[in-house]
Amino acid sequence: MSNGTLPTGGPLANLDEGVRIALTAIRANAVRASLTILGVAIGVAVVVTMAALITGIRSSVLEAFESAGPENLIVTRFDMTAVRITTDGSGRPPWWNKPKITPLEAERIGGLSAVKEAVVDFDISLSISYEGHRVRGVQASGNSAGWTGYTMGDFTAGRNFIQAEVDQARGVLVISQALAEELFGSRDPIGKRVRASSGRRGVNALFTVVGVFDAGDNVFSDVVQHFAVVPYTSALKRLKADDMFFQVLVVPEDGVPTPLVQDQIISLLRTQRGLGPQEENNFAILRSDQLVEMFDRLTGVFFIVMLALSSVGLMVGGVGVIGIMLISVTERTREIGVRKAVGATRREILWQFLVEAGVLTFMGGAIGLIIGALAAEAVERATPIPAAIPLWSVLAALSMALFTGMLFGLLPAMQASRLDPVEALRYE
Repeated sequence: MSNGTLPTGGPLANLDEGVRIALTAIRANAVRASLTILGVAIGVAVVVTMAALITGIRSSVLEAFESAGPENLIVTRFDMTAVRITTDGSGRPPWWNKPKITPLEAERIGGLSAVKEAVVDFDISLSISYEGHRVRGVQASGNSAGWTGYTMGDFTAGRNFIQAEVDQARGVLVISQALAEELFGSRDPIGKRVRASSGRRGVNALFTVVGVFDAGDNVFSDVVQHFAVVPYTSALKRLKADDMFFQVLVVPEDGVPTPLVQDQIISLLRTQRGLGPQEENNFAILRSDQLVEMFDRLTGVFFIVMLALSSVGLMVGGVGVIGIMLISVTERTREIGVRKAVGATRREILWQFLVEAGVLTFMGGAIGLIIGALAAEAVERATPIPAAIPLWSVLAALSMALFTGMLFGLLPAMQASRLDPVEALRYE
């Protein structure tokens, strides 16, 4: 270790000398330093990886909404982006008494001049079987015939069901590419009769596969690979589906401003439902950007939780910094005495040990960044999520690591700077 005083040539010279002394001290205590660095690296790796995942998922969600139509709207029974967990004393949420959205309202919305397509939509979970092979947990939806105008993807076989089949509640369905391969393997699925059952109600019916739909490569299709689409009338009549959460997917006419579409829908529904001028809307209209904002809030909360958990790693590293630096001060008491004897000031000693603590945690931060980058690359290769590390997360992670070192290294550094040079020189 160097026994000279820290140079007084300026901040950069002091920093350079402090870093070199710090690296020498870290090499001399490699095991203790490695454990401290590991704690910091884990915390930083979690922060960087989660930032990459959330950034990637958000960009995928935005791309999905953009591809499906950023101007599209959803007419729902209540505003899901503003839901609060409260009740009126009956145990039911405040929106419970709002009237359901009806197929007739969807039909009349579709007749507005600003609307190209209005699609009835609701979800239903199905089990679908063919020749004894059953696939459970199929995410199905009951729709009107125009659902493809709101949904990304293309038909790889067969066709969509037509309006006449919707009107007659025919037993036809469109299935996903993955579900077709699961049920039929290499056989042609078109025309095959499958049995669909709604688990909760125990109702089942025969349906004929008329089309195979590929939703493309996006974050939603990767999460939900087995899905099916049936005429909403067939879901109600044959599967006894619940119409509580009916909604209408609205595709505006090209070039029509979103506010105009909203105004026409609001005027129509208020008139249909007999709402007076002072009464609030008993329905909601959601825009794509509102759904993105809701997603941002959810992922923001999730990121804060993960940040809090990753802080545990930084705290472990910080405690390690205090321990290793206190030991370092004790072991180098005589060196500190020599430095002070030849002219080193308290500020220079304090700076030396703060730099050493900062270098220790900064190294942990750098290793954490490498681990996080490798994890993000693995996610990007294994999934359709473009998990790219944002620049702000790199700066935040390194700043957190450096701040942790400085903060937890302050006590040992102050202890070192306050040593009496005469007593320190006598220390053995």
